[in-house]
Amino acid sequence: MTIVRAVAADAGEILTLQRAAYVSEAQLYGDPYIAPLVESLEQVRKVIESAVVLKAVDGSRIVGAVRGQVSGATCRVGRLVVAPDLQGHGLGTALLSALHEEVPEASAFDLFTGHLSEANLRLYRRLGYRETRRERMDDHLTLIHLRRADRTP
Repeated sequence: MTIVRAVAADAGEILTLQRAAYVSEAQLYGDPYIAPLVESLEQVRKVIESAVVLKAVDGSRIVGAVRGQVSGATCRVGRLVVAPDLQGHGLGTALLSALHEEVPEASAFDLFTGHLSEANLRLYRRLGYRETRRERMDDHLTLIHLRRADRTP
């Protein structure tokens, strides 16, 4: 398995992977219209062209991806996705660690997840992310914002 930068031509496969990975989140929150499931191919392509998007490749198959958008000394992390059949085997950890290395100019990494997403929260906390605030979106969803700030640029 290798982790490398994604290119625009990967957008379709990354979008397919993203949709497969986020189905369980949509079910957890009872919302089939969460942003990762309704994002368009063109939106994914634009993100790949404008941000740091890493992909994990096993043979010819993209099995994971993560986004990082750098703004000043902060990298906003998003859309960490792992193929459903490979979840729980360290690939999310590998992708986040690779993103941390890929963006050495960032002194902080920010991300968020839903309050019911226990596996995500365990992963982020294990990698040094700490809760910074909670944001109630509606009766069924509270976003937990986390930050990893452990180095100076």
